[in-house]
Amino acid sequence: MNRPRGRTGAKHVSVVIPVYNEEGSLEELTRRICEVLADDDFEIIFIDDGSRDNSRAIMQRLAAENSRIRLVRFLRNFGKSAALAAGFQESNGDIVITLDADLQDDPAMIPNFLAAIDSGYDLVSGWKVHRHDPATKTVPSRLFNLVTAKATGVKLHDFNCGFKAYRRELVDKLSIYGELHRFIPALAHWKGFEVVEIPVEHHPRLHGQSKFGARRFLSGLLDLATVLFLTRFNRKPLHLFGSVGLLSVFAGLLINVYLSVLRIQGETIGNRPLLLLGVLLMIIGLQFFGIGLLADLSNLSSTRRADLDHYYEVWPGPAPETKKRTTRIKRPVRGSSERTVT
Repeated sequence: MNRPRGRTGAKHVSVVIPVYNEEGSLEELTRRICEVLADDDFEIIFIDDGSRDNSRAIMQRLAAENSRIRLVRFLRNFGKSAALAAGFQESNGDIVITLDADLQDDPAMIPNFLAAIDSGYDLVSGWKVHRHDPATKTVPSRLFNLVTAKATGVKLHDFNCGFKAYRRELVDKLSIYGELHRFIPALAHWKGFEVVEIPVEHHPRLHGQSKFGARRFLSGLLDLATVLFLTRFNRKPLHLFGSVGLLSVFAGLLINVYLSVLRIQGETIGNRPLLLLGVLLMIIGLQFFGIGLLADLSNLSSTRRADLDHYYEVWPGPAPETKKRTTRIKRPVRGSSERTVT
């Protein structure tokens, strides 16, 4: 693999790491990140998502020993989307890097992500070309990525890779909840940001066990419907509900016209279930059309953002506000919003 070269100047980088029961990898992960970013102004934000092992104590010790490290502690397990949302909210970097805490993501790849951001992209997503996971995870994941790419129009191979880099402007505009972290590239693309995918090295898990099972794929498909609504019909819900409503009304109308012809020919239709179906389809269609009109009037122009302040605490305390950056970086104009860099 050819690694990008030629980065210019130090960056203020925030590394956001969701943690749930990863006590065996935290110290080594921290050491590697500090080595890779030694020439940059950086911070590490651990999000303890309700860990039940010794992870919290380890992260508190690491934060006490290194002023670059902070800990965001949830009172219980809220899931990866909530953890990332909290990390984004507490981060101060011009560039935000996210990666998993299990050391399957290699921190040595961080310069590749920063180089892609330097070239003008807003979101750089990792692609685990060679995954060291069992087939029970890789096969459903490939199917999920294929369906998501077709449905959203974002041609990525690995939507759910936790290894990503974000420009500050994008982080400030992201609103994720539920399980929408899987669809961040699609949400970014919908907002007009430029998305790129780069191959990353993926290592076997050495400590702990995976926190995700088969259930996540069913919930992922349900969340895909949410993303499609937010990205395609957020500002025009009548196009969705109205289309379903008109289709239902049209089907009911065809059935009733057919029955009317039979009635004119002298046949009895009052006791036929088809008559009830035709009337029901027309009523349901009108209801869908009405829902679409009401949704258009209410104008669903924003997604819900959870009030995270009630759910977590920051240790040892909030970062100085002087680190907050508002610089906007001019980037080159590109012809497409997604591609793969090798």
